[in-house]
Formats: sequence, structure tokens, C-alpha cells
Amino acid sequence: MKRRLFTFATAALALIGGSALAQTKWDLPAAYPATNFHTENLMQLATDVDKATGGKLKITVHANASLFKATEIKRAVQGGQAQIGEILLVNFSNEWLPFGADGLPFLADSYDSAFKLYQAQKPLLQKKLDEQGMTLLYTVAWPPQGIYAKKPINSAADLKGVKWRAYSPATARIAELVGAQPVTVQAAEFAQALATGVVESTMTSGATGVDSKLYEHLKYYYDTQAWLPKNAIIVNKAAFSALDKSTQDALLKAAAAAEKRGWDASRKVNTETLAKLKAEGMQVLSPSPALKADLQKIGETMLKEWLEKSGADGQALVATYKK
Repeated sequence: MKRRLFTFATAALALIGGSALAQTKWDLPAAYPATNFHTENLMQLATDVDKATGGKLKITVHANASLFKATEIKRAVQGGQAQIGEILLVNFSNEWLPFGADGLPFLADSYDSAFKLYQAQKPLLQKKLDEQGMTLLYTVAWPPQGIYAKKPINSAADLKGVKWRAYSPATARIAELVGAQPVTVQAAEFAQALATGVVESTMTSGATGVDSKLYEHLKYYYDTQAWLPKNAIIVNKAAFSALDKSTQDALLKAAAAAEKRGWDASRKVNTETLAKLKAEGMQVLSPSPALKADLQKIGETMLKEWLEKSGADGQALVATYKK
């Protein structure tokens, strides 16, 4: 009897060991807090993949840049230090301009046009990432970008001389074109810069406005919907190829669901955060016809500059989008 029990226990341990060996574990570095809607979507993706594969593929989400900084995630996935990761595409436009097509001001100024731009951008993204040893799983847009200000802005002329927080090449260029004073301020120092008058205006989303409590310092938000930058979820190609076919299919199916869920969540977050800005006493306004026309001209100037630098890929992308 003892021998039979021993044999049964040995067999059970072997079975458990074999099951453990069959399990694949992936790390997913993300740059945003666990409460951010992008991160919540990633957590749901991990849960869906775990369930669909019967635990064969376990994805651990590392939120708030706890594993890699935002700008390090792409290289980490490319080099296999992480098997999967989330990146903000515009962060890598200096590497390849079409990565930043969704950061062009006023090219796509609504969720529908942003998704259309994504469809034009997607084949180029897939090709470029494939060349770099990665696979594009899906993207999700951030809420659209608007102008925050201390005083009413009726036209671009009202921004002349205003201390403008510039946090990217695009926002710095907008400041130059409207005659504002671009000031580089890191996110961690933003509130202090507003409180001390170092910054009087900025361009970002309603979601960021709520996260940073901009309503405590600024009174006006103009919903210009200037651009909708996207986060992309990328996978190391070798890691993906190492999965069996059923696991690959389960991951792709979960990713397709995450893309739809993420874009829907972004729309909802945009509505909720604009309502929150209003509730906190901020005036949330549509841009005047004059301001809108001025911003469109700025967008046209910046698009022309971008097309001259981006070459055949950028020109083909914009031509496809505008069809």
C-alpha cells in the first residue's frame, strides 16, 4: 500500500512539474498608473489570455513604469528583456516619423478621423515593427488634446507672449507659430510651475487636466480636439513565434477585443473628464471660428514640414488617410 501511495504521489508531482513547464510567463511593462484606463485594459487582456489558454500563457502587467521607463519599453521588447509592452507611438517619431503621425496637430480631430488615420498608419507600423523584430497587437487612442488657459482665447493672437508649457516637439512648434513663450516643464513640476506663474497655458487632454487638477490654476479649456495620440501594444516576434498555434490565436483574439474595448473606454473617459472639469468650475468651451481657423493654418504648416521630412512612407500614409 505504501509503495502504491508513493507511486501515485510521484506521478502527481511529475504531472504538476510537466504542467509548470508547459506554462509560459510574459512581462508587460506599462508607463501609466494602475488606475489609468489604458492599464486597466491591459489587466483585462492578461485575464482574458489566461482564461482562454487555460493558464498556458500568463501575462504580468507592470504598471507605472515600475519595470522600464516609458522611453525604454520599446527597446526592452525589441531586445527580448520583456516579451510584450505598451508604448506611446509619438515618443518614437525621432526614430521614424510615421510613428508620430497621430501627433500631427489638427490632421485627425475626432475619434472617427483618428481611427481612420490609424487604418492608414497600421500597415506601415506592422511592416516597420516586423523589420525590428516585433509584432503590433493593437492600439488605443488617448482622449483628444485641447488648450488650457488662464484667460479667454478667441484667436491665436491671444496666445502671443503667453507662457506655454511645451512637453514635445509638436507643442513647442505650436508655441513658436502662435508667438507664445515655450517653457519646458516636467510633469512632476507642472503644478508648482502653474502655482508660481512659470506656466500660464498648455495643450493636453481633459483626462490629463483632471489627473493634474489643472482646474485649480487655470480657468478655461478649449476643446480643440487637436490630435489623439495612440498607445500601441507590441510583442517580441520570437516570443510570439515560440507560442503554439492555439495560444497565438487566443492572444490575437483577446487583443482584438482589447482594441475595441480600449477605444470605447477612451471615448467614455473623455466625456467623464470634461464633465469633471466643468464640475470643478472650469469653463469648457468649443474654439471660436477664428481660433479654429488659426489652428487649422498651424496644422497645415506643421503637416507640410512633416511631409517634407517623412519621405515616401509619410506621404503615402497621409494620401491614404485623405482618400
